[in-house]
Amino acid sequence: MADTAQTTPEHPTPADATTPTRPPADAQRSAVRSLLRLWPFVRPVRVRFFMAAVVAVVASCIGLVIPLVLKWLVDGPVTARDPGGVWLGGGYLLVLGLAEAGLFGLRRWLVARPLASVEAAMREALYRRLQRLPVAFHDRWPSGQLLSRATTDLSLLRLFLAFPLIFLLVNGTTIVVGCVILLVQRWSLGLVLLAPVLPLMVLCSVFEAKYALAARRTQDQLGDLATVVEESVLGIRIIKGFGRHRSQARAFRDLTRRVRTTELHKARLLAWIWGFITTLPEIAIGTALVLGTLQVADGALSAGTLVAFLSTALALRWPVDSIGFLLALSNEAATATDRYFEVMDEETVPEEGTGRAADPEAEPKAGPKAGPQGAPAAAPVSGPPGERGGLRFEGVEFRYPDAPAGVPPTLRGIDLHIRSGETMALVGATGSGKTTLTALVPRLYDPTAGRITLDGRDLATLRRDEARALVAMAFEEPTLFSATVADNVLMARSGSDDTQETELLRALGVAQAEGFVRALPEGTATQVGEQGLSLSGGQRQRLALARAVVGRPRFLILDDPLSALDVHTEALVEAALRQVLATTTALVVAHRPSTVLLADRVALLSGGRITAVGTHHELLRDNAEYAALMSGDAGRREREEAR
Repeated sequence: MADTAQTTPEHPTPADATTPTRPPADAQRSAVRSLLRLWPFVRPVRVRFFMAAVVAVVASCIGLVIPLVLKWLVDGPVTARDPGGVWLGGGYLLVLGLAEAGLFGLRRWLVARPLASVEAAMREALYRRLQRLPVAFHDRWPSGQLLSRATTDLSLLRLFLAFPLIFLLVNGTTIVVGCVILLVQRWSLGLVLLAPVLPLMVLCSVFEAKYALAARRTQDQLGDLATVVEESVLGIRIIKGFGRHRSQARAFRDLTRRVRTTELHKARLLAWIWGFITTLPEIAIGTALVLGTLQVADGALSAGTLVAFLSTALALRWPVDSIGFLLALSNEAATATDRYFEVMDEETVPEEGTGRAADPEAEPKAGPKAGPQGAPAAAPVSGPPGERGGLRFEGVEFRYPDAPAGVPPTLRGIDLHIRSGETMALVGATGSGKTTLTALVPRLYDPTAGRITLDGRDLATLRRDEARALVAMAFEEPTLFSATVADNVLMARSGSDDTQETELLRALGVAQAEGFVRALPEGTATQVGEQGLSLSGGQRQRLALARAVVGRPRFLILDDPLSALDVHTEALVEAALRQVLATTTALVVAHRPSTVLLADRVALLSGGRITAVGTHHELLRDNAEYAALMSGDAGRREREEAR
């Protein structure tokens, strides 16, 4: 279990899951401004994208030429009873129809591959950003919310770029060109058809504001839904073990009903705007038809002109009718863009160090000699020989970023020196901050104050990849990936392929994992499955330990790595681990005397402070709190106080 005084936020339950960064309801939001942020990803494919838009505009304008051909047919060959002219006009219409269909097909071909590339690039950028974001970010964000942004939202953006964006341009151009043609043919009837424009603009503005809020709510709720599904799948053993499947199903049903309610609200909004967008132009067309017919009867207008006028008006029905649908998709895309950039805008942890040594000009030109496994050697430091090297905490303080104001820091005033080649055991009661302290060494978190040095070099001045090449860590709760045993263990090692097998077997031997790995169906090539749940807790813990020692790290951090092992296996692992600890500088979180005995010295962490340092026997003799922890009295005392 994570052993910290500051607990990280729990995942939301199905009943109250929410996005941690949801914007306030009254925030001023511009869909256009949001969508313009996609330009850096679209820019590499802009040529084909603009070609597709031009092709679509030309295809749509060809459709407006057809009514003019009809006018010529009615006023010319039809009126003159000229069969040859009728056949010629039919040929023109056929050619125009084929050209329009061919151009729309070309548009789809032009955008398919580039937009798939845009989606892939955005997904890769999001994944890279997630890898660089600090652990505190992942503590705060539900995984389902991140998953929905990487899948559902990006698919929605690809759909927007392929269809609504282009057709907003195409339909807008078509409406403008069509209105010009209408006014040229008969300006009085054209004004009748243009009468609904102003009320439609007002209605669309109101609709856009309401639909944007509903779209955001839906996408956030779908992210919450993904979180619940993921947690239920990963925690299926707990759910079944405690017979909670019915309550989980009820909670999931409540959340899906919320999604359904929001989707129905969106449907009502869309039906409302679509009804107005369809009704008002139909009334205008009907009015123009009556007036035009009267003008034809009076001889003020030719029949061909009326046919062309009405054909143009009908050709504009789809561009006008689609406005509501396209605005809805555009608002959903804008919301998806906002959600995507909520993650992309999070401040990442810089790879470079933050101190003066991170400046390339501050480093000596010759550079330090490389250490084991290609890790850079420590810069020389001054001071007495006994004070050089090792792992040192100097006035370290740490407060979790989301800790409430007024709560004391999790760690404060930590001064501790683990000499080079020494193994230090870290002991403390539950909640004293042991896991938090160990997480500072590989820079999973950075200290709020103070500094940590590795062989005399300030950890804050090292690049993160450089620091993690020096430090390896094994957690109490091991995480394995959906990969082979070999891939899981060797992910902590860099080096030539010809020595990997040897190092793999050595690490498995240290962790006493060689026997059970050999018994797996495909040995080290066996897939361990998601989270490694096909293995027992002790097997997962031994593979995590093997992963920590395989790279022969200079600094080794072990967070109670033997807690799931039986007594016999623990003794074998400890015997092999002693040889590894003899060649590295190690900090080992320990809860049992058998683990403490691996260390040269012991540090007692109490209330976020180091209160005592000494050998195991010295602290047993001189420190009552340590003696109580080792005897189990502290645990009994905590249970009695809880009563």
